[in-house]
Amino acid sequence: MTEPQPILEVKNLRKVYKTIVAVDDVSLKVHPGTCLGLLGPNGAGKTTTIEILEDIFEPTAGTIHYKGQPRRGSFREEVGIQFQHTSLLNYLTVKETLRTFICLYGDPEEFDTLVQRCELGPLLQRRNNKLSGGQQQRLMLALALVNRPSLIFLDEPSTGLDPQSRRNLWQIVDQIKAEGKTIILTTHSMEEAEYLCDEVAIMDKGRIIAEGSPEALIKQYCGSSAILLPLSVDTRKLENLPYLWQQQKDQIRIDSDDIYTTIAALSTLNIDLSGMSISSANLEDVFLQLTGRQLRD
Repeated sequence: MTEPQPILEVKNLRKVYKTIVAVDDVSLKVHPGTCLGLLGPNGAGKTTTIEILEDIFEPTAGTIHYKGQPRRGSFREEVGIQFQHTSLLNYLTVKETLRTFICLYGDPEEFDTLVQRCELGPLLQRRNNKLSGGQQQRLMLALALVNRPSLIFLDEPSTGLDPQSRRNLWQIVDQIKAEGKTIILTTHSMEEAEYLCDEVAIMDKGRIIAEGSPEALIKQYCGSSAILLPLSVDTRKLENLPYLWQQQKDQIRIDSDDIYTTIAALSTLNIDLSGMSISSANLEDVFLQLTGRQLRD
């Protein structure tokens, strides 16, 4: 079975600023109807990469094909971009802002569709400078959808939002993806990437160091889960356990590729499991293992 044509294909992308190599030989394929997350610590090159993909900056080297062809002048009119920071005119209302942006395109999305999709109905008469963080992000997402894009860039869409606003935004993005649109997003939230992304590419020092679905990366780099027991358990019995265990702060940690078999072995040894908890590996564990735990500036 042949692989479907990528909506965006990047080969050997490179960006150099004087003596600094910001992006170093990055190659990506983004397939229609999927969400790709570009992850990385500060200074990894992901912001530069996405700005090149958005056609804001020219690459030093490399090729970018959109729908199988080099990008044309119409590319910017065909994609939607939600920037991390955008200034809107304070004296305009949400309704006036939407109407203004709709006038900029020849075949825009219906006003009512944008309002309903991004849950802006109660906010239409509110001025832009009176919106909360979550409300403003929903408006910015609506503006990114005005031109009916098939490819949408989201640059850290939920940064600074409270948990409820973040979840609301995720649900809207999920609905957009269900309509067959393609999304490329950058985020520092591993939870967000795990929830929204079909594929993730982890960058560090300008290069992609890992790529795949969240599930595949977790299995590849952090395959085992952990059983956590309180220190009150009889550790002498654990000496007969055919699994490695270690004491961590105020608990006993047992790493295992088969949780059920390990629990059965603990039961056989008459280990008290009343205080047991299970810690499953997630995308944050993968990220920290690949990029390190040291704070980046």
